[in-house]
Amino acid sequence: MPQYEFRCRACGDTFEVNRPMSDSGKPAACPQGHADTVKLLSTVAFTGRGGGFTPSSGPAAPSGGGCCGGGCGCG
Repeated sequence: MPQYEFRCRACGDTFEVNRPMSDSGKPAACPQGHADTVKLLSTVAFTGRGGGFTPSSGPAAPSGGGCCGGGCGCG
């Protein structure tokens, strides 16, 4: 279940709430009982052993030089 981070405007407390994505926009009360809270933007980190892109597995970088690889004589 996704975890959403909120901050209370009254006391400044930051807290997390686990809820379905369909409820992500609903307000959340602060653990101290305050109702004036805002949902914070969070970053997502994926970890694991998947076969994602790595610089050594991607396409070779162009060689040459200049702004266009040196093929046009502009360099």
